[in-house]
Amino acid sequence: MSTRVWINGQLFDKYDAKISVYDHGLLYGDGVFEGIRIYAGKVFKHKEHIERLYESAKAIALTIPLTPEQMTTAVEDTVAANKKVEGYIRLIVTRGPGSLGLDPRKCEPNVIVIVDDISLYPKELYENGLEIITSSYTRNHPNAVNPRIKSLNYLNNILAKIEAIRANCLEAIMLNHKGEVAECTGDNLFIVKNGVLKTPPIDAGILEGITRNFVIDLAKGDGVPFAEATLTRHDIYVADELFLTGTAAEVIAVTKVDGRVIGSGKQGPITQRLRERFTAAVRQ
Repeated sequence: MSTRVWINGQLFDKYDAKISVYDHGLLYGDGVFEGIRIYAGKVFKHKEHIERLYESAKAIALTIPLTPEQMTTAVEDTVAANKKVEGYIRLIVTRGPGSLGLDPRKCEPNVIVIVDDISLYPKELYENGLEIITSSYTRNHPNAVNPRIKSLNYLNNILAKIEAIRANCLEAIMLNHKGEVAECTGDNLFIVKNGVLKTPPIDAGILEGITRNFVIDLAKGDGVPFAEATLTRHDIYVADELFLTGTAAEVIAVTKVDGRVIGSGKQGPITQRLRERFTAAVRQ
């Protein structure tokens, strides 16, 4: 069955799913999005993703032409139309077509729901861990485009991703304007040191990940000591364990950063436990 894409209330074959080349989402990266997983036929953390989408839209003065309830229904209807049991949802709201200038006042937003498969990290890396680098590209300054806004303009992250690929890695750590650890190009970051789980706080310049928050809840439920804490590259290098979380990544260990082996060089026990807990929880 061909993939069906929902655009402004209609379903189209993926090859017929089109928007205007004058859409400001294309011209200027003006819009917001969410990436959501489907596990066992259920949309994972649907309410939280919808809430974050609307918060991102409000932050950039973009009025979504659907209520949150209508948006939820649109997503569920598109999942059903594609008969997806395991998969990925890309929910997009663009500013819409307008003039070739920056003025958004004549634009009418487009709402797009894509339901398809997703490419995860290779399976062996979930057992053996990732090798990553620290990017030379700084995470967006919160007074510019706040990283809490999940906008369509990801050039900052893409440049860091290119840098990682050129270093034969699949991910890179991004530092904030103060030189502190923020997050990776597409994932949040956690360390374990002396049995304590730590992750950068929101004001470090990160996207408040849905999977990040879920893993924090899993850790607290397991009695793992936890703290949001300012982290530097030194903290990363001397960590006992390091792992990433994200919609696509789920929970994945990092075993080497900038050529330095992290901990034992293998997936650590707390990382493994949280990964197992995550895998079991999302399919309950």
